[in-house]
Amino acid sequence: MKVEQIYTGCLAEAAYYIVSDGEAAVIDPLRDIQPFIERANQDNVIIKYVFETHFHADFVSGHLDLAEKTGAEIVFGPSAQPAYPALIAKDGQEFRIGKISIRAIHTPGHTMESTCYLLLDEQGKEVAIFTGDTLFIGDVGRPDLAQHVISGLTEEKLAGHLYDSLHTKILPLSDTIIIYPGHGAGSACGKKMSNERTDTLGNQKKHNYALNPNLTKKQFIQQVLDGLMPPPGYFPYNVLLNIKGYEKLDKVIERGNKALSHGTFEAIANTTDAIILDVRPAQIFAKGFIPDSINIGLDGQFASWVGTLITDLKQPILLVTESGKEQETITRLARVGYDNCIGYLEGGFETWKVAQMETDQIESISAEQFSELLIEKSKLAVLDVRRKSEYDSEHIVGAENLPLDFLNQYMSQIKPEQTYYVHCAGGYRSMTAISILKARGFQNLVDVKGGFSAIKSVNKVPLTEYVCPTTLL
Repeated sequence: MKVEQIYTGCLAEAAYYIVSDGEAAVIDPLRDIQPFIERANQDNVIIKYVFETHFHADFVSGHLDLAEKTGAEIVFGPSAQPAYPALIAKDGQEFRIGKISIRAIHTPGHTMESTCYLLLDEQGKEVAIFTGDTLFIGDVGRPDLAQHVISGLTEEKLAGHLYDSLHTKILPLSDTIIIYPGHGAGSACGKKMSNERTDTLGNQKKHNYALNPNLTKKQFIQQVLDGLMPPPGYFPYNVLLNIKGYEKLDKVIERGNKALSHGTFEAIANTTDAIILDVRPAQIFAKGFIPDSINIGLDGQFASWVGTLITDLKQPILLVTESGKEQETITRLARVGYDNCIGYLEGGFETWKVAQMETDQIESISAEQFSELLIEKSKLAVLDVRRKSEYDSEHIVGAENLPLDFLNQYMSQIKPEQTYYVHCAGGYRSMTAISILKARGFQNLVDVKGGFSAIKSVNKVPLTEYVCPTTLL
């Protein structure tokens, strides 16, 4: 028996590949399924089942393409109603993979169809559980997402279901059971997830706040709902894609993987409503870019930020990437349902510059320079675009918090004539924020390299007293 966790940091998502005696199963695959096919070919096994723990909100699953290319059967838990052929498991139903078995355990709460999958080894011993978004390391799944798709549900009702599922289905299992969750730290599907990617159930009973045996159901509901930020806007649309089905990834890549000359690129940009998405690293982007481009770097949590900031999944997108990153970018956009990439700038930004096309830049100063300016002038307009929880934990005295997540809502507070010094935690989000603001006509913006971590290390500007983020939650 082999169990492999396939972790994608961009989405903080964990899929699983399980093998026994010539057969394999996959749990919660991303849309780009080639890694699973390659593993099965290397192991000389047949992928028999694709198990889905629920209809995902934060990514488009690869179950349909994987089933079509391998002949595997798609399995959902009780109450799931997909618009395509799938086996809807009964609570407790077991599935044989080689010499091992997987048992479906219906655990409504995160969503009503949420199901965990219990792994039984060759001797029939319960050894591990794949918990999807029901149970994370350090947290549980947020119970407020399904209400955005099913109007009759409330987050309180879902949290109550989650409490019952944990106490009747998960906690009675052996403390030695290994937990394989669907996400890790950085995912918007929870609020207090650990950096650890697996753990034993016994250890989680000691350290996971939501598994505290002394919590009443009412207290559990209150604690799980407390501190939840609104989910990214693309979540409900991804749920619907996973329920109804979606276009084949091969077709999406074929459509988007088109090299466009600088002239063609400019013509399309000027005659359509396509946005120019530049995915180069922040400081490279700052030195030169096509006017009105939006910078969301491929080297950060790219997919989730695209989903948060580009509100229309059908938005036509023109790409500017580093050489060789074109198909990867198209694939990563498709992971979250952005299937309408219509081409990329052939040769990248250098081609644009050589052709002497119009360019723009962003002023970016070091944390040392920023600190000296702040001391010298005492009053600078500082925009902190980190999340509110980060800002509340510790920030520059006098800085204004305009989280990148909600920049569109806060934009009216920004004065066009005022010069703003913009920072985030490390420099990724601040460049994204400035690029969006510049595309909307704001020009007096200065980026602080390295963000708050660099500013704090310089240790020259006054900061508020540090408060541990877990205390805030």
